[in-house]
This record gives sequence, structure tokens and C-alpha cells, in this order.
Amino acid sequence: MGFRGEALPSIGAVARMVVTARQDGGEASALCVEGGVLDGPSPAAFPGCGARVDVRDLFFATPARLKFLKSARAETMAISDVVRRLAMARADVGFALTSDGRRLFSYKPEPDTAEGRLARLGAIMGRDFEANALQIEAERDGLHLHGFAGVPTFNRGLPDKQFLFVNGRPVRDKLIVGALRGAYADFLARDRHPAAALFLDVPPSLVDVNVHPAKTEVRFRDAGMVRGLIVGALRHALAEAGHRASTTTSDFALGRMRPEGVQTGFLQSVDRLSATHINPYRHQTAGAASAVAEDAAAWPRAGHQAPTAYGADITAPSARSEDFVSNGSANPDGAYGDPYANAEADQSAGSAHPLGAARAQVHETYIVAQTVDGLVIVDQHAAHERLVYERMKASLADRAVERQGLLIPEVVELDAEGAERVAAASAEFAELGLILERFGEDAILVRETPALLGRVDAAGLVRSLADDLAAFGEGFALKERLEEICSTMACHGSIRSGRRLTAPVMNGLLREMEATP
Repeated sequence: MGFRGEALPSIGAVARMVVTARQDGGEASALCVEGGVLDGPSPAAFPGCGARVDVRDLFFATPARLKFLKSARAETMAISDVVRRLAMARADVGFALTSDGRRLFSYKPEPDTAEGRLARLGAIMGRDFEANALQIEAERDGLHLHGFAGVPTFNRGLPDKQFLFVNGRPVRDKLIVGALRGAYADFLARDRHPAAALFLDVPPSLVDVNVHPAKTEVRFRDAGMVRGLIVGALRHALAEAGHRASTTTSDFALGRMRPEGVQTGFLQSVDRLSATHINPYRHQTAGAASAVAEDAAAWPRAGHQAPTAYGADITAPSARSEDFVSNGSANPDGAYGDPYANAEADQSAGSAHPLGAARAQVHETYIVAQTVDGLVIVDQHAAHERLVYERMKASLADRAVERQGLLIPEVVELDAEGAERVAAASAEFAELGLILERFGEDAILVRETPALLGRVDAAGLVRSLADDLAAFGEGFALKERLEEICSTMACHGSIRSGRRLTAPVMNGLLREMEATP
């Protein structure tokens, strides 16, 4: 594993330590070390097989160091974090941590399978993560990546649930932070972070594990290939997940639906209508469904209040049904068609598409669609905005970004290391419309900027790119700035809220959503 055997002697030099061990079929023995003085080994009682390391009075032999320890609570939390990471790395081994006679946690051994590893991750990262995790599996050039990552709607305000394990060892590496940020860039706001636990198996010749004395950092021979493997695997898993959303959001929304505040009359109205108006053709013959359709179509002509598509019987005399739901029965001019007229065709269409068939438009903002076993509600403006945004991004990827030359090239001063990083990535930035040149040892010359950005703070942009390269190994700032402009343009060029849509338009929007990554 790359360890050099320094930890135990170092601990024994500054504390009172007892190591008790027994091999299978052998006798147990104990080794005592106090302040660097060795005593033993000697026979000992030890049930089972394995080893136990007991450390007490840490730094008693070095009082100066003892003064710099943090509080007992802070040190216990640090120890707990280390043990939890070890437990995540080995789901087939049971782990328990006791402090001052109090059991902090205990994890039972799990099967050495994907299900077992997910169960262990759920016990440590939370059951919500277990319920909202996508399985990750990918291989490339001798590298094997597996693990789990949360769906985009299961996100956090801090990147504290992002873990990377290399050849079974937990490591802290900026590589995973940059890879997760790149993979989820189109799904999460910049201040939100996904949860993930990824396990990377690498041939020992391709990774240096002795970069840090605590073995918490590693260095890859080809960091770009490792990052590409992680980003590609995550994006593939997210694409396969499709429209899956987190269960925690759903549970919260359902939990807000309390019966206490609902009027009794409305509940009785729903009960009365449930036999006929709520999805009338699900348990009826085509003849019965057409009879209901004729009855619904006749109501507006008779001057009565028409029932809405699925039984939302609005009885307030001052309210019009079309103020709440736009559909065939509530729209006298028939622009949206009769919701019951093609019941069988609609039902088959709903079963053939993940997002179902459009049934209604609520508040001229939300599209309500019916699937085989559920209900889908779509914000029409947000959906169309995302579709336009994806088309603009694809257009940017297919052709070079248009550039605008600066009348007077701008010189941006950086430190020597920052200037070197930016200059090394100049070819990548040129593809995005930013033309840079090295200008001396500690400066960058900006000659052209992306036309899409208009008037831009070139100095601020270059400094952001330098910071991104130092932190993540990739310049996110320019891509994010371009995508932000695309997003703004998509917002202004999309279907607005408050616009009535016909059934074909709504269904067309649903179909395009299904076909868009």
C-alpha cells in the first residue's frame, strides 16, 4: 500500500501504546511502548484474530506538543472522520469507534458487492444518499472506476460529501473536485455541490502514493486521463438516469400536503367526481368514455360550468374554470381539443413516452402530463429555456467561437506560476475565442476575446482562469461565462409564462425534452 512503517514508531515515541495481535491458530501476544521505551512482546489474552492498537496519554512525553492539541471534541471528530473514510473503503470489514466509553458508531460488515458498498455508504453518508445514488462503472487503459454519485437534484451547499479512494486508500485530491464540477456543470448552480464516493483502481506504476507523509494525497502520471475517465463516467450515468429526481425533494413536497387545511366540501366533491371524472377511461370501455366526452363537450354550450380534465370541479360562482386549467372542456373555442375525444390514442401515447401525454395547462405556466403510472408537471418556460440553451451550446461546439479583437491589447499581470499555467492552456482558450500570449515572466497579453461576451473585464477573466487552473487543473471561468451568456439569451428567447399553448405544442415540448441530454 506504499506505507513505510513510520506511524506506529512515531506514536509509540510520544504516547503509551499497546499493540495486541493474534494470527489464526497462534497465540496472542502484546507489545508495549511508553515514550519510545519498548517492553515485550509478552503473552496476552486476545479473543479472535487480528490486531488491536491501544493508544493513551498522547504526547505525554512531549509536553510542548501537547499544548497545541485542539479540544477533545475537535480531535475526536478528526479521528471519527479518518475511521469513517476507512470504513467506506472496506465495506466487507466491520468498524466501530468508542471514545471515553461511549460508542460513536458501529458499522456491520457488508457483502463485497455493489449493493453492499452502497449500504455501507448509506450508513455513513446518509440514507438519503443511498436512495438517490447512481452507480458509476467505467474502465479505460487499465484504470477501473466504480462507485456512486447522487442525482443532480440531490445536492449540497458544501463539497463535504465528495470522496475519492485510490487502490483502496482514502485520499483528498483536488482532481475529484474539478471532475465533479465539470461533470455536473450543466445540472447545478455554481454554489451547489453533488455528493459522490468514487473508487479508482490504478496500476501502481501509474500513481505515486508517497507524495504526502500522511498518504492523504497522490500524484497520477496522467492526471488528464484520470479526470477524463471520471467526467465521462459521471456524464454517462447522468444521461442514463434521464429524468430521475431525488426522493428527498418528493418526500418534502408530499409531506407539505396536509389534509387539515382542505375544505370538507371540496373533499366531498372529489369523492363524488372520482367515479366519473377522474381519468374516466382508465376502467371504462371506449363507449363509456365517449359518453363522458359528449357530456363534457355539451356543458359549455348549455351555459353550465364545465368539469376540468381530471375532476377539479371548481364551484365558486365568480371563478371561471379557464382561469385555473386550460383544456378542451374549459375552452369554448376548442383550440386545445377535447381531452376525452381520443382517449385510447392518448393513453397509448402516454405509455410510449417517459414524459407522457399533455393533458392540461395550469395557470398558463405549467404543463400537466399523464404517464402510465404517474403525473408529470413541467414549467413550460424553464423547459423551453433549457432546450434553447442546449441548442446554443451545441452550436458553439460545432463551430469556432466568434472573436473580437481589442484595439489595444491588454496586459494582465500575474505571478510567474499563474502566467505559466495560463500560457500552457492558451490553445484550449483559443478554441473558446480567447487569444492569449505570454508577455514576459509574470504577465499575459490578451489580444482577442469571445464576441459573445461583449465588453468584458479581460484582466478579471484571466485572473479567474489562473485561479481555476491552480485549484482544479482546468479553466472553468471562460466556459461558465460563455454558458452564462447562452443561458441569458435562451431565457429571453424562450416560451414565456402566461402564454397559452395548444396540445400539439405542449406534446412537442415534452418530446423534445425526452430527446435532449
